Amino acid sequence: MSLTGVVQLFVGKPVHPVGDDGRMALSDHLRELRARILKGSTAIIAAFVVALFFFDPLLDLVLEPYLKAQDQLPDGQTEATTAGAAGGFLLYLKLCGLAAVIGSSPIWLYQIWAFILPGLHRNEKKWTAIFGAVAGPLFFVGIILGYLTLPKGLEVLIGFTPADLTNLVEFNDYLTFFIRTMLGFGIAFEIPVFVVMLNLAGVLKGKTLGAHRPWIIVGTFVFAAVITPSGDPFTMSFMAVPMIVLFLISEVIARLNDRRRDKRGINAGLSPDEASPL
Repeated sequence: MSLTGVVQLFVGKPVHPVGDDGRMALSDHLRELRARILKGSTAIIAAFVVALFFFDPLLDLVLEPYLKAQDQLPDGQTEATTAGAAGGFLLYLKLCGLAAVIGSSPIWLYQIWAFILPGLHRNEKKWTAIFGAVAGPLFFVGIILGYLTLPKGLEVLIGFTPADLTNLVEFNDYLTFFIRTMLGFGIAFEIPVFVVMLNLAGVLKGKTLGAHRPWIIVGTFVFAAVITPSGDPFTMSFMAVPMIVLFLISEVIARLNDRRRDKRGINAGLSPDEASPL
């Protein structure tokens, strides 16, 4: 493959992005998807390489919630260990991989949005900058809340260990638990953003959100109970309440956007398969 072909593979610029009828060919959709995946993956790989040089500070950061929980437990009840010849190597991969996914989140979140962007109308594409400004910070807010609640969750879970036993926490298992918690909180805080995105794309209406609001609230608490590290109501509410507030805000935005569309007559009388005049 020539150098031009390699560049084209990465850039993935569609040959005919949008036709006169407002549609894009399937091959161009696939080429665009390939380019977005490559760009997001490249950002994660680059962040992973950088994280390798900061392994020790990252290890201290990950250990801190466990050490805080350990301080609240009786002496000798829990101890962190690592096992296996490849234990240290897997620790490097998991920890640096987590840091790479979190650190590059603004880039790969934008790539997701940029792939959907051609399906929006011209007057809706201005939301791209707003999405990029909101999605990244919300993901980090979720990560921070997960980090703050993790010591309490660990204290509750390890606290079930009988007094005569010592809980040996295998560090790779703890790191897997840590990653699940952090990403669970981060992704949970992105859900309202994607709700607004679906509304802008014309897939989801504000009235539909309002009609299913009670079930969405119940589902949010169930989701928080599954994702959070412990079963105590404090930790669960720490995730569920902000998610519900963000959902209510996204519902208000969706209703305002629907009202604006109705006033302007955008998409009036069009079927879902019919091209917009824009």
